[in-house]
Amino acid sequence: LFIRQHLYPGTTFDVPLLADGCGTIVSTGSASLSKTWISKRVILVPGRGWDSAAEGPETGAYRILGGTNSCSLGTLQEYVCVEAKEVEEAPFHLSNAESAALPLTGLTAWRALFTKSDNAVPGRNILITGIGGGVALMALQFATAAGLNVFVTSGSDEKLQRARELGAQGGVNYKEYGWEKKLLEQLPSGRKYLDAVIDGAGGDIVASVTRLLKVGGVIVVYGMTTAPKMPFPMSAVLKQIEVRGSTMGSRREFKEMLEFVNKKLIHPVISRVAAGRGLEDLEEIDGLFDEMKSGSQFGKLVVEMVKEGDGGSSKL
Repeated sequence: LFIRQHLYPGTTFDVPLLADGCGTIVSTGSASLSKTWISKRVILVPGRGWDSAAEGPETGAYRILGGTNSCSLGTLQEYVCVEAKEVEEAPFHLSNAESAALPLTGLTAWRALFTKSDNAVPGRNILITGIGGGVALMALQFATAAGLNVFVTSGSDEKLQRARELGAQGGVNYKEYGWEKKLLEQLPSGRKYLDAVIDGAGGDIVASVTRLLKVGGVIVVYGMTTAPKMPFPMSAVLKQIEVRGSTMGSRREFKEMLEFVNKKLIHPVISRVAAGRGLEDLEEIDGLFDEMKSGSQFGKLVVEMVKEGDGGSSKL
């Protein structure tokens, strides 16, 4: 969406859009290891240039697939060519659409929660803002599967209810005055504070949650959709609050995330699929971007290049 609005650096028409993808291997190089992938259903690693360092990309130049001149590959196409090291087998319990919905949001949520928050511990309280977006929903599913007490915010009461159905213990509408007090009332009686916040909006999040966080609490920020600046009040300084930036994740974290998804049988939430006609139905694909712009979606929006059951999936 940001690329289409010219709000992302390096935008180019020479590279297809989108970073996520699931498909079937139809051809490989001559190496014996590569040939073992033939006919396997795989998902694509959505970034390049980050192997395993917890601090950040070793190269200092992490590149995300899709729509920019930093990387020559995008996934909104029927065939793609990648190195064998940039694929993993798709989780057996997921459909093609679910598998395609997993890579970018799953990786981002995994790093934010398990690597950066320092609070992915059973019984701790975590707040996930803006529930309904893909990363927020994956963070909710990961956190509940790991035994955390998860609370959420949204501007939609319907989305709050759907989040509860997915395992959230509570939630508040951030459009209501005094939502912070309402959230405090929902926290467990023996732990009336938040241990960490996972946030993708930015804006006034620090000021809003400082009173709710424990001393030394952590706010992990993976995006700033509300505003590109985030005030940091003195009250947060005195309470030892930490703000930690987090974007995407490493190749190692991607593999760890997939192992967790397979172990816990997690299904990504899909809002809508533009089904079966691929690039022939540009109007429906364009409608997905409209949903994203309005914020009406609850989960991932997926383009199905080949209808599942009628010839399989996209090819690699």
